[in-house]
Amino acid sequence: MIQEKIVIGSNTKYPLNGMLTIPNEANELYPVAVFVHGSGPSNMDAQIGPNTFFKDIAEGLAEKGIASIRYDKRTFVYGKVMKDDPGLSVKEETIEDAVRAAELLRKHPKIDPNKIFIIGHSFGGMLAPRIDAEGGNFAGIIIMAGSPRKLEEIMMSQNDAVLNSLNKLLRWIAKKQIAAFSKKFDNLYDLTDEQAKSTKLLGNLRAYYFKEMGASPASNYLKQLEKPIFIILGEKDVQASITEDFEGYKGLLKDKEHAKFKLYPNLNHLFMNSVYGNIMKIKKEYAIPQKVDQQVINDMAEWILSN
Repeated sequence: MIQEKIVIGSNTKYPLNGMLTIPNEANELYPVAVFVHGSGPSNMDAQIGPNTFFKDIAEGLAEKGIASIRYDKRTFVYGKVMKDDPGLSVKEETIEDAVRAAELLRKHPKIDPNKIFIIGHSFGGMLAPRIDAEGGNFAGIIIMAGSPRKLEEIMMSQNDAVLNSLNKLLRWIAKKQIAAFSKKFDNLYDLTDEQAKSTKLLGNLRAYYFKEMGASPASNYLKQLEKPIFIILGEKDVQASITEDFEGYKGLLKDKEHAKFKLYPNLNHLFMNSVYGNIMKIKKEYAIPQKVDQQVINDMAEWILSN
């Protein structure tokens, strides 16, 4: 395979280093996938501890004749500058760069411009249908461990999962903290944009970040979607839910012939073998060196090549 260094947004305020992985075969045009990160700052390999989630998938897809593009997340490189922006939204954090990646690929001499797909993981999966609608114009969408719910809903359900794993005394303390946290979201959508920009909710993250994202939920885009979509989840994922998320997608896409779904036994949020299956031991689990499950890569490759 060929690893070609690229820059996303080279003529913008936020240029990002990236890598275009191309299968090392004959002179033909390749299908390609744009990788979109989960939440939080992350490098182009989507590295968590010793694990390189995007790098694994890029190399696996290249073996199947599929190119891919991955790049440092904007908050990974420019987080210190961006955290003070009261108007920060998912547009600046994620959407713009994914669209720029697609535009760069359309001009590349080794890429089939009609076969550009998006693979969104977790938070990136939540945003993938919106990225497609707001300029990505992809041939198809793969959502890995995503959610059709609003961000604040997911955060609250993850808090509940943590709560259920605590002993009685800690649960009582945490319950009060979670109730206070939940209250912050009560009037979120009643705030004006200016009020939302001046209200800090989570560290430096303003209410506007949640309001702007929540006003454009994935469900709006999924109901309109008329292109292939493949939704996958590990059965042992403690950050996404089979009931709320996987089945939620199924409900929204039940009338769409182009929608495909698959659950993978014993895989976690990174589509690697589940070790602890406990939300309180996520960091410990991600510190164990593993690789993305080969069957997941095979299935994604087969789906891309058939679309």
